[in-house]
Amino acid sequence: MPKGYWIAHVGAQDPSNFTSDAYQAYVSGARPAFEKYNARFMARGGAFEQMEGDDLGSRHVVIEFDSLDDAKACYNSDIYAEAKKHRMAVSSAAIILIEGIEG
Repeated sequence: MPKGYWIAHVGAQDPSNFTSDAYQAYVSGARPAFEKYNARFMARGGAFEQMEGDDLGSRHVVIEFDSLDDAKACYNSDIYAEAKKHRMAVSSAAIILIEGIEG
């Protein structure tokens, strides 16, 4: 079965928002959802170079799940929904869920 992935591009008008209490509440609040669905962070906020496209923000995250269904279930979970409120208060995001290549 192919793995599932979240690819998230997150931006904030003020870069200090990523260290704010609200964003940290998102990080700690989302952790139980990620643990429940066996999420594995493949990339999180590291150095990057945007080669094409519109501004995608300053923080990029790739999270691997055992399946696309698990990725969807995590995103749609009540646990994540509650945590997401904190992120949305201080940042904007474009998040896609994508199925990996079986192999």
